[in-house]
Amino acid sequence: MAQRGRKKGSDGEASRALLLRIAADEFAEHGYHETKISTIVQKANVTQPTFYLYFKSKEAIFEELEDLFRKKLSSLTMGSFLDKDLDNARLPDRIKESLTRVFQFFMDHRSLVRIGFYLAPSAAEVKSQMAAKIETNLREKGVAEYFHPHVDMGIVASGLIGMIERLTTTKLWTGEKTASELAKDIVAILLFGLKKEPSIQ
Repeated sequence: MAQRGRKKGSDGEASRALLLRIAADEFAEHGYHETKISTIVQKANVTQPTFYLYFKSKEAIFEELEDLFRKKLSSLTMGSFLDKDLDNARLPDRIKESLTRVFQFFMDHRSLVRIGFYLAPSAAEVKSQMAAKIETNLREKGVAEYFHPHVDMGIVASGLIGMIERLTTTKLWTGEKTASELAKDIVAILLFGLKKEPSIQ
């Protein structure tokens, strides 16, 4: 029989974390409107009153998951910025490392990512903010010197977000490509382009 959760102590924290994890899976699989609190508490093996010890409503737990995703993504994005004093020869590897971390996060936290990057009403704004941060970094003095001066960094940043968004669902989550493989492919396209180099006669 399910037991009542506690507000304080390790048992209470464990119950709260379990509810968050199960709610994330339910929202990701069924969407916001089809997810029921009764299903969440049943799968967590706790009572409905236990749920309300930690969350005021279904909306409240969904918003907390949205917020958790935004914080994790923001930290990941900030930690992936290019440095001004980076050795030019290290640029492809540095971008690949950053993209690999993003894709690996998306793989390891699939339900949270599906909520924050795809399902939430704030998802479009999250992607816009991410693109803006990347564009700002690419335009920074020192960093901009790595790239062709006539390239529109706004398009690059927005295009990168679009690639991440699409490739996550079509390649990463399907198992067709790993985080590292996707990062390598994107670097090859963005830094070296599509045009075949002419052979040297």
